[in-house]
Amino acid sequence: MTSRFAIGETDFLLDGQPHRIISGALHYPRVHPDLWRDRIRKARLMGLNAIETYVMWNAHEPVQGRWDATGALDLGRFLDIVAEEGMHAIVRPGPYVCAEWHGGGLPTWLTSDRDLRLRSSDPRYLAAVTSYLEKVNAIVAPRQIDTGGSVILVQIENEYGAYGSDKDYLAELIRVTRAGGITVPLTQVDQPIPHMLEGGAHEGLHKTGSFGGRIDERLAVLREHQPTGPLMCMEFWCGWFDHWGEKHHTTTFADSAADLDRLLAAGASVNIYMVHGGTNFGLTAGANDSGRYLPMVTSYDYDSPISESGDITEKFRAFRDVIAKHAPVPDEPLPEPVDAPTPTVRLEAVASPLDLVATSRGEFAAPPTMDELGADVVLVEYRVDAPLDRPAVLRAEVRDHAWVRRDGTLVGRLQRTLGDDTLIVPAGSELSLLVEETGRVNYDTKIGEPKGLIGDVQLDGAPVTGPWRVRTIDVPALAVAVTAADATPLDGPAVGPVGLRGAFELAASADLFLDSRGWGKGYAWVNGFFLGRYWRRGPQRTLYVPGPVTRAGANQLVIVELEETAEPTARFLARPDLGHEVE
Repeated sequence: MTSRFAIGETDFLLDGQPHRIISGALHYPRVHPDLWRDRIRKARLMGLNAIETYVMWNAHEPVQGRWDATGALDLGRFLDIVAEEGMHAIVRPGPYVCAEWHGGGLPTWLTSDRDLRLRSSDPRYLAAVTSYLEKVNAIVAPRQIDTGGSVILVQIENEYGAYGSDKDYLAELIRVTRAGGITVPLTQVDQPIPHMLEGGAHEGLHKTGSFGGRIDERLAVLREHQPTGPLMCMEFWCGWFDHWGEKHHTTTFADSAADLDRLLAAGASVNIYMVHGGTNFGLTAGANDSGRYLPMVTSYDYDSPISESGDITEKFRAFRDVIAKHAPVPDEPLPEPVDAPTPTVRLEAVASPLDLVATSRGEFAAPPTMDELGADVVLVEYRVDAPLDRPAVLRAEVRDHAWVRRDGTLVGRLQRTLGDDTLIVPAGSELSLLVEETGRVNYDTKIGEPKGLIGDVQLDGAPVTGPWRVRTIDVPALAVAVTAADATPLDGPAVGPVGLRGAFELAASADLFLDSRGWGKGYAWVNGFFLGRYWRRGPQRTLYVPGPVTRAGANQLVIVELEETAEPTARFLARPDLGHEVE
């Protein structure tokens, strides 16, 4: 049986009757696919009737022409589960999504083209976007509500008025979307600031807002720019994201619940951002730069009603009570949090792990950027002969973090987050810099900026001339390489770069929280699943291990530590720790 969804003069209409959307954001790439149903079901228990998700282009097509919609990227299966759980779906395919996701969802093979005008009617950009949207639409179109599926709204672009006002660009996105079989209403979202709402506007789109707090004021501004039809807060910010080196953000659940009550009492529809944040697994975390570069942490807990590991929180209960005043809420018992197992793991060391997955890229007259070396390169070693018989001042623009060595000995670091661009290096012959990209900017005009070494490297003001010998490091391949390599038992701390591995036993598959306080900066895997980055700077101190990647019996932990002395024992904690003070 099919239904029809439309926009009326004052309300959303479901089969011709007024319908209020009470939705929550949940991004399928940030949740293990075996946990999608659990998180969606818990959202329904809170009283929601819809699930919203972004579609991350660079997750589906990291290499141009290699499209992947399987496993953790199976958007179709995700939407089917939403429907099976009796909920509607809102899909926001961008192509730009922001979302604190690396590059805002735009692939590096696209953004590395310096002549391309991103998020515009540039024909070459539109050609790539059209190919992407055609693939997404082929998944979404047969799952719309008017064909028996769950999808009720599709969004065009994302907060475009904060970036540009190219109406030809928006018109082409609408055309491609409609040509792809999308028949449900199309929306836009912007902050309720006049120039943003106007810049992102198009006659084919229904305006929605993104905001948290000052509810009455912001709904009034939105109504000025959307005189008819339903009011909707497409992003009701109930929490916030974290940067490395800053505090863990939380919001008072009572204040957030009061704001939600104001929204619903005003008759508005809402999408709670986020109802469940999940995790920036692997290398997917983004960054901000509004004068200072700040990369995102691995956790995307977002202080959401449903925690990163799926727990019901006080905010969940407060929101559920508010929603119950305005709409039916399922009368079903709520699960209680459960402490995770806490095994300890004796580690053994694998020397020089980066050498196991390094590829020589040849010699260059000047250091190439990561973007010039290929899509999604995140770790590059640059070496050059630079003999001097005295100390000298090294100057380099590093994006984003570099370990500097003289004749193989670590002499210091250059950290973009701290504004470092100079370092005194001793006399010596060879100069090497291991440069890590720590997150691609996901907002504003620095999206697509080059990574790696930018411009000349200088010693005492003189450019260091090549040949530069360059190697790229395949970070995702490190887990397999370290697992297979010869290892040495550890009696004490090991100094990075070093691979660490160890086995631990579980009675049954279970969520885990890996304590990272014994290490400095690096990456972690359990049973080959890439958990993400850790960093001593905090605030995050544990990495979430989804239960489905573990198993009863033997399990394997792999750590690749890049800089500090690493402890010989790894520990798991019973509960997550996302908010210790910064060191």
